[in-house]
Amino acid sequence: MAPERKTHRALTVAGLILALAMAALESTVVATAMPTVIGDLGGIHQYAWVTTAYLLTSSVLVPICGKLSDIYGRKPIMLFGIAVFLLGSIASGAAQTMPQLIAFRALQGAGAGAMQPMAMTISGDIFDLKERARIQGVFGAAWGLFGIIGPMVGGLIVHYFSWRWVFYINIPFGVASAALVATSFHERIEKRPHELDFLGAALLSAGVVALLLATGRLGGETTLLAAVASAALFAAFFAVERRAPEPMIPLPLFRRPVMLISNVAGAILGGAMMGTITFVPLFVQGVLRGTPTDAGSAIAPMLIGWPVASAIGGRLIPRVGFRPLIWIGLGVTATAGLALALGGAHDTPLMLRATTLVFGVGMGLSNVALLIAVQSSVAWDQRGIATASTMFSRLLGGVVAVGIMGGVLTAQLAKDPSIPADAASRLLTAEGARGLDPSILQHLGEALTAGLATVFWIIAAMGVTGFIAALWFPRVPLQADGGDAAVAPPSGAGVG
Repeated sequence: MAPERKTHRALTVAGLILALAMAALESTVVATAMPTVIGDLGGIHQYAWVTTAYLLTSSVLVPICGKLSDIYGRKPIMLFGIAVFLLGSIASGAAQTMPQLIAFRALQGAGAGAMQPMAMTISGDIFDLKERARIQGVFGAAWGLFGIIGPMVGGLIVHYFSWRWVFYINIPFGVASAALVATSFHERIEKRPHELDFLGAALLSAGVVALLLATGRLGGETTLLAAVASAALFAAFFAVERRAPEPMIPLPLFRRPVMLISNVAGAILGGAMMGTITFVPLFVQGVLRGTPTDAGSAIAPMLIGWPVASAIGGRLIPRVGFRPLIWIGLGVTATAGLALALGGAHDTPLMLRATTLVFGVGMGLSNVALLIAVQSSVAWDQRGIATASTMFSRLLGGVVAVGIMGGVLTAQLAKDPSIPADAASRLLTAEGARGLDPSILQHLGEALTAGLATVFWIIAAMGVTGFIAALWFPRVPLQADGGDAAVAPPSGAGVG
């Protein structure tokens, strides 16, 4: 018999960090480049769909891949996610139209839906509770570093090369990540028959799509029909999950207050976070008339505050517990959301940077505590889906929120018939803006200002609601429930 292969934790962590680096770069590089992409490909009315398509497929795949990892192991799901993410990145860089870019971003999001929860789950498998708190700080610092680099790199790429390279930049990171994970991470999985919940996966996917259609449009029969369809599909999904031998999302998990409150708060804050990342750059370029680099630098402070606060929070968890960090973090996030809304059209680049910095601090403190509390409350064979469920809630919140906010903005632009359909797209490039009539520029600026002011109030409301929900977060003991079983994998099914 061949000797058992052991996981090399340092190299595995390096591979996971590279995978998270790709996701961090995408969250800021693409947001920085999007106004320029719209100026090149057109389609301002499809602006939100580039982000929404990514979030949609990510949301659908996260719980599916979380469940599959509990059955077949983390490694194959992680490698699958990296491969699909790279394929979507290459295709996005080659897109010639907005519909093509949206479709390829959806493919990229599918890869992220497998890749991101696996990185967090693997870290939960190979580290105990105290180490896990520290390593989440390392992950947060890596996310922040590449997030900080992202806007600067994105601005330079757009200025000196082409926006297409903001997607191609993922290739070396993905190849290196896959190589490290494939050679350094090893696990032993118990072989036994499984009954995959295909019907549940299909109903959940269809329900999320219908929900997106319902929230992405304001008014009309489409909204009503999509809302009814979404409600029916989710009702059918819950009915199927109650009877499935191996449900994709075990509903009894959510009888635990720690799971329920974590997912509710995560959904609300995911919407606020994605709304900020998506629409603050548009505000900078479309209202403040800044450059793509200015747009990226407006959200970069969020990705400074997040990792710093995450690292501090990870070290504080063993001393103060989970609840104080969650309450303080979400309170800070709510304050930042209110500051963004109250600033409105009077915001300056400096004020925006300060606001997003505070927002990032709040998210960093609360997110690390929520994630580790969830991972510490379940056994190995549920850690994949438990981790994935928190990410699914956050992504789903982002899908719904960005859809609603995009619908608000589109409706505001449509109110003024004097604004040509392509005027907003042309405004986002210097050459296009010079070709617009001054009266159209004035009307367009007013419409964008009004629409984005409403968007920022939605973000503020979500921040406050998330804080209120967190007040019900239960007291979770620092030692994992069930002792070592919640930290270590069962015999024959864990990390080798």
